[in-house]
This record gives sequence, structure tokens and C-alpha cells, in this order.
Amino acid sequence: MQAIEVGRGLDALFKPRSIAIFGASDDVTKIGGRPLQFLQKYGYAGGIYPINRKAGRVQSLAAYAGVADLPEVPELAVIAVPPEGVLDAVESCARRGVKAAVILSAGFSEMGEEGSRLQARIGQVARDTGMRIVGPNCLGAVGVADKSIATFSVALESSFPAAGPVGIVSQSGNLGSYTMRLASERGLGISRMLTTGNECDVDIADAIASLAADPGTSVILCCMETCRDGAKLQQAMAMARAAGKPLVVLKVGVSEAGSEAAASHTGALACSDAVFDAVLRHGGAIRVPSIEQLLEVGHALAVVGPARVPQGRRVAVLTASGGFGVLLADAASAQGLALPKLAATTQQRILSVVPFAAPSNPVDMTAQVSSRPEVLAQVLDAVARDDSCDALILQSANAFHLPRLRDVFLAALEQVRKDHPSRLILLCARAPQDVRVRLTELGYPVVEGIDAACATLAALMRFGERGKYVEGRVEAAAIDRAPLAAEAFATEASAKAVLAEAGLPVPREEIVSSRDAALAAARELGFPLVLKIVSPDIAHKTEVGGVFVGVRSEAQLIEEYDQMLARVALKAPQARITGVLVAQMVQGGVELILGTKKDPVFGPMVMVGLGGIFAEVLKDVALQPAPVDAAQATAMLRSLKAFPLLDGARGRPQADVQAAAQAIAALSRFAVRHADDVCEIDINPLMVLEQGRGAYALDALLVPEQQASTKAES
Repeated sequence: MQAIEVGRGLDALFKPRSIAIFGASDDVTKIGGRPLQFLQKYGYAGGIYPINRKAGRVQSLAAYAGVADLPEVPELAVIAVPPEGVLDAVESCARRGVKAAVILSAGFSEMGEEGSRLQARIGQVARDTGMRIVGPNCLGAVGVADKSIATFSVALESSFPAAGPVGIVSQSGNLGSYTMRLASERGLGISRMLTTGNECDVDIADAIASLAADPGTSVILCCMETCRDGAKLQQAMAMARAAGKPLVVLKVGVSEAGSEAAASHTGALACSDAVFDAVLRHGGAIRVPSIEQLLEVGHALAVVGPARVPQGRRVAVLTASGGFGVLLADAASAQGLALPKLAATTQQRILSVVPFAAPSNPVDMTAQVSSRPEVLAQVLDAVARDDSCDALILQSANAFHLPRLRDVFLAALEQVRKDHPSRLILLCARAPQDVRVRLTELGYPVVEGIDAACATLAALMRFGERGKYVEGRVEAAAIDRAPLAAEAFATEASAKAVLAEAGLPVPREEIVSSRDAALAAARELGFPLVLKIVSPDIAHKTEVGGVFVGVRSEAQLIEEYDQMLARVALKAPQARITGVLVAQMVQGGVELILGTKKDPVFGPMVMVGLGGIFAEVLKDVALQPAPVDAAQATAMLRSLKAFPLLDGARGRPQADVQAAAQAIAALSRFAVRHADDVCEIDINPLMVLEQGRGAYALDALLVPEQQASTKAES
């Protein structure tokens, strides 16, 4: 069996010296007829070998009965035969030394158990021989520069895309080909397009990695439905990031409808789409919610180039209308962009050109810009020189459609581009196609709608900020896995004991089995105290009256001790009681929920949010792949809407954010170290005290992997 690195061996899909087509047909409406027609129509220069049992001639080319009969070994095979003949075709290709195969045929895992078994056998051929196999049930691949066409997509029937820097990968064939067609109509040049279908071998991660390594690709557009190998996808994203190539992802299927609610707070909050979102963000990818934004962001990145994307979120808005300025300001703010006031010198320069302008930000150049269009260059130049903003949006509703203004505006923009070659200036404008082409040649991305323009700019700025989450990440592979004793899962006390060993601070506490022992513990720990029932059969102690907070005297301790045992005996008569936990009471802090959940694809994820009773109500959480370091944990805390509670809002004392971050980092390392044994960890609350006083895990629940697996099967 051959080990294949992610993305390796796919050049044979995009620039093969020769191509064999199994199931080649004279009928160009059939799946086996269209690739052959496209290859000839668009001028593929390599050898084309139709394979048909009847041999003879197919579409004017000599046909062959099998791959063994060909005069040379084709580098790529396109397979379009009935499903029962696919395995034989694949095996014959492997014997002949074919480097890659694209299986267009359907009828495999999407059809049930028998199809899944057949698909698995095909995938095994790839693993045994090293031949890369795309599909089955896919729409194939296109290498635009070399006119390598291994697809039957109707998107190619009328035209072939121009070569360019944008690569497209998709699990869905129709989504991929539709994206290619729309991108081409939008004026984007395409490098490669690959759809992966059922992914018996080549998957979405391989596709991303191959584009990351392709010198002809500078922007990657991805339509993703799911991920079969989380580590592989993260490696592919790291390759794109290292190559400086923006990865823009449209992740479809975000609904959690029908899924079971998890037992712990963490499980309820860390749903699968939130995991995908965190993984994509952590990997430096730009996630977009629609195919329209996928194209707009892809186009903008192709025009601007990664080097001109700013690393901040401050934007200056320029319009010829106060109303449009307000609309843009609202839309920009909704996207998390900041509109700082321009420097006083900048405002003075604007007013010297347009005395009636509103020069602060948004900049309203007024109707003067239509009667005196030459002022545009001067105002734009003034704002472009201002360091208080990272990017500019210039809005124009009609100017590019008016011959009187169009040429003056184009000349102004050409001059500004010469004077400020590195400045990102996005145009929110309507313009004829020839003008859009000229503007993009000058390096100006053009987006028509106000909301779309601000969303596109925000996406570009997220790419510029990608280092905030990915730099300095602690790699999971660097943490040794270790077994966890079964006793650790038994109770809150045992869970907190192993977490304390891992570096999470917990209050001083003692398990007792009598009133006298409770009194002795109280004298050692000091009042006030918390009493909690200890039982391996009770996960949520408050529901059975197994918690009392605020014991302030020995008399109260005796009373509450007896009453707690009575309440629990009444509400949970079958529960085994192993004692009562007497713990120091921690007061006066901010409650956070802290936890981890083992995702079946991406492994342990660490989560933090506002704790206590608000955890599931507000769902104000930050989620990241584990492990994280203290700096990344701090960034997670700062991303919370509730962070002002930690940061001293409205005169509150500042909380010990550093201690909370260290607790998050310690828990994330623990989750990775014990990933084979632990499915979930729930700490609710993590009490964060005033700055310098630390943070303490007041309650903890460990869910074993075995229990989670049993629950999933039942």
C-alpha cells in the first residue's frame, strides 16, 4: 500500500500528455460522448484515445477495445461506463500504469450498501497502487491552460473559460461547474476546476492542496458540503496559507435540524457548523454565506492580489451623496468594519477642494463631483494618504454610465492607482462591462450592491487578519496521548482532581462521609463553604437538591448536611452516594462556561462562553480546535460579546483574564492528551476573580468516549 501525501499526484488531471476515455460515444449528448467532443472542440494538444468495446472509430478518432491496446500509456483515464464495469476499467488502468482516473459514472455509495462496497473496492485500488482516482459520481476536472477536459459539464457546451489565477474545487459537481461558468462570465480567468463527488480517493483536501501547489493558481474558491478527514483538511489549509493563497469557502449544510441535544452545556453549544466555522477561521480560510459572495470575494482577491489586502478593519467611505454615505456606514458597521474620523489635515485638504463637503467619514463630496469631476482625484488622493484608514470604498451610482463623467473618473482613478499602488480601494458602483474590465485592469474591484460591497471588503480584511488565530498554534501532534483512569469519570471530585493535575485551578475541598468529618473539614477550610453530593450516578446535582451554597456556621453545616442527604434520597433513591464534598466557596467573580467536545472529524474542540444559567440562552461562545496557547485563549475571550464583563465595564473591577486564558489553554491540552478516552469536558462555571486573584473551576464533568459511543448507537 502506498502512502500518498495530501494533494500529490493530481497534475495528471490538469496537464496530462494523453487521455483515454472509457465508454467513448459518438453521441455527444451522452456522458461518454461529451468529454471527447470538448477535447477536440477546444484544441487539447495531447493524445486522445477513445475506448469502446466495438473499437472502430468514435467521433472521427481511432478507438480501442481496452487500455492494454493503446499505443502509449495514457496519463489520465476518463471513465464513463455502467457502474458494474468501472472496477474492471480502474484495475486495467492500474495494471497499465495510468497515473490518474476520473470516474464520471454514478451508482455507488449514493445508491446504498452494494454500491458502497463496490466504491470501497475502487478506493482500495488507489491505495494499493498510488493511482489517484477522482469520484465516482463526479463531474470531473478541467485544466484550463492545457485544455485538459475530463468532464461532461454542460457549462462547456457553448464556451471555454479564459485562463487565469482562480482555482475552483467542489464536492458537488453542479455547484463547481456553475461557479466556473459564473466566474467566467464575471471576467475571472480560471486555472483549474475539480469536483470530487463521492471521494473514494481524492477528496476536497487533496483538491485544495493541489491548487495551493499550482503556480498558476493564486486564489482558491471552494464549495464544501462535508469533510471526511479533518487532519487532512487542516493540512491542506495550512499549505494554502503558507503559499499565500486566499482560500474562500462556501460551506453548505449549516442546519442542525433533527440532531439530538447533547447531555452537557458544551455539547449543546458546540454544534457541527460552529466547529466547521472555527476550523475554517483557524486555518485562515475566508468563509462566505452564498455563491454570490464566493464570486465577489474571489473576484476582488484576484484583482487586488493577496499582497494588497490590509491587516486592519478601518475603512474610509467616499460618496457624492449623504444618504449613500449613511447606507454605506451602516452596512460597513454591520460587517464589523470601523469608520474612523479622518485626520484634521486630510479634512482640510478635502474642504480646500470642495468647500461644502462633509469631510469626516463618510466623506460626502456632494454633487460638486458631478459638475466638477476633476475634484475626484484630489479628494481620493487626500484620503488615500491618510494612515487612519486601511482601505477605501468609493461609491458611484451613475457616473460610469454617463460619457461626460466616465472618462474623467477613469482618468482620476488611473492617476490615484499610479500614486498609491498598494492602497486597497473598492468601488461600489454600477458600470458597463467595458468599464468594469478597465477598472479591474487598474486593480479596482467593482461590486454593485452596498451590502455586497461591504461584505466583500470585510472578507478581504478577514484574510488580512488571518494570522491572529493561526500564528503560534500548539500542534496537537506535539502532545503525547495518555490513558486516563476510569475513576476520573466517576464524580465531580475525581474529575476536578485530574484537571487540577493538568493545571486547572480548583478550590480546596474534601470528600467526607459523616457530619463529624464535615465539621472537621469545615474547620480546616474555613467558612463560607459549599456542600455537594458525591455520586457516580448523578451528573446534574442541582436537579436533585444535591448542592447548597453559602454555609456560614457549624450549626448551619450540620442542618444542611442532613437535609441534603434527605433530598437526594427522595429524588434519586437508586443513586449510590459515596460522600459529600465540602469545598471553599469562591465569590465575587464572572462566571464562564469552559469545555471541550470531541468532534468526530476534527477531534477535540475547546469552547468558552458566558457561564451560569445564561450559557445556552445567549450562546455567546468562542470555539477553536484544541490545543490553543494562552495568547489564542485570550483572543477567544476577547471575541465574546460578554468580554466587557471581564474587562471592567461600568466600573466593575477588571477580571483576571490571564488566569482564565491559562485555564482554557490547560484544558485544551488535557483534551488532546486524553482524546482517546474523553469525549466531552464541561466546566460550569469557571469563576474568574479580580485581576491577580485567579480563576477557579467550581464544577466539572468528564464524559468518557465509551459512553458517548454507546449513546450514539442506541
